[in-house]
Amino acid sequence: MKPNSIAIIHANDIYPTNADGSMAFKQNADLFYLTGVDQEETVLVLMPDAKDPKQREILFVKETSELIAIWEGDKLTKEQARAATGIERIEWSSSFESMLHTLVPQADNIYLPTNEHLRAAVIVETRNDRFIKQCQVRYPLHRYERLAPLMHQLRMTKDPVEIDMIQKACNITEAGFRRLLGFVKPGVGEWEIEAELLHEFVRRGSRGFAYGPIIGAGKNACVLHYVENDKVCQAGDCVLLDVAAEYAGWASDLTRTIPVSGRFTPRQRQVYDAVLRVLRGANKLLRPGNTPMEYQKQVVELMEGELVGLGLIDAKAAKEQGPDKPLVRKYFMHGTSHHMGLDVHDVAPPNEPFAEGMVFTIEPGIYIREEGLGVRLENDVLIGKHENFDLMGKIPIEADEIEALMNS
Repeated sequence: MKPNSIAIIHANDIYPTNADGSMAFKQNADLFYLTGVDQEETVLVLMPDAKDPKQREILFVKETSELIAIWEGDKLTKEQARAATGIERIEWSSSFESMLHTLVPQADNIYLPTNEHLRAAVIVETRNDRFIKQCQVRYPLHRYERLAPLMHQLRMTKDPVEIDMIQKACNITEAGFRRLLGFVKPGVGEWEIEAELLHEFVRRGSRGFAYGPIIGAGKNACVLHYVENDKVCQAGDCVLLDVAAEYAGWASDLTRTIPVSGRFTPRQRQVYDAVLRVLRGANKLLRPGNTPMEYQKQVVELMEGELVGLGLIDAKAAKEQGPDKPLVRKYFMHGTSHHMGLDVHDVAPPNEPFAEGMVFTIEPGIYIREEGLGVRLENDVLIGKHENFDLMGKIPIEADEIEALMNS
């Protein structure tokens, strides 16, 4: 931060549904990254240049009561918050407003968080959004700064403890996928597959899915964000499974496509192997120094060759198509990789070059709507200095292994 600055980060709200209902609480990822506190009505204040050392780092947490303990359970005590975060000064959230006026006038710059993810669609006002408005009204002559770029820079490279958490999420995901290989058969509902996964994830210490599960059989596999999961798997079809567990707040992200009847048809196998080759080719391109835009162009080139080989694109037409590759985009219309961490689509500065310590997905796919066939494969990899480490390297991906496990 600039000299003589203060940063203020609020927890997320608990969002309502209908009547007196509410959604499950999901902590603000920046606050969780900096503190590890997964509790509502939490505020972190950082003011490194404060003259009073006791004002340089303050965490405000919700004070518990007998009533709260009975209805919701215990909240963090000051001692527990101090031990969990390493932050020495812990105050109750009820004192935040009164203390704010002691702290802010000492600073020249106020750093506040906003959701600056490239694909964010911010419709609902967050607690941090409300605070920005309140703060600007109360302190109109301060200079306001964006905290998001600083947090993106911090969060895009993973610390060893983060990699450990992501690996545990991947291991839980592996257990769920292996369970499915003995369960999926003609007549099974997409929703039953979802239930099997949730059972396995939760029994292994996860709170459930890292994102809304996509379980699309047959033509449903060609809908990129298919979430209904309410159709029956038919003999001869493939089912696309974009499903993964979280662990302790960190995400994993897996996609597999498996044959409902336990064996791929020759055409399904042909498409499957093509996608797998692209995934492995992309892994060689996802290396330090390359950039997301260049990487995507290179992967599209790989995919173009596979689509020609599958007879989906004419070789001559492929050479003549424009730089936007419309013939390829008909069958492969999404990006290949994204950062992953506390958020499944984790944050990073736009087009930041790949670097050691980043965690990315690799998820090419081919979607042939006229054939009712969609195949996507996805693993999570840690970019290494000399080579990438596949965090999902133990999860079956070869067609022969998947068939063997489904028929064992």
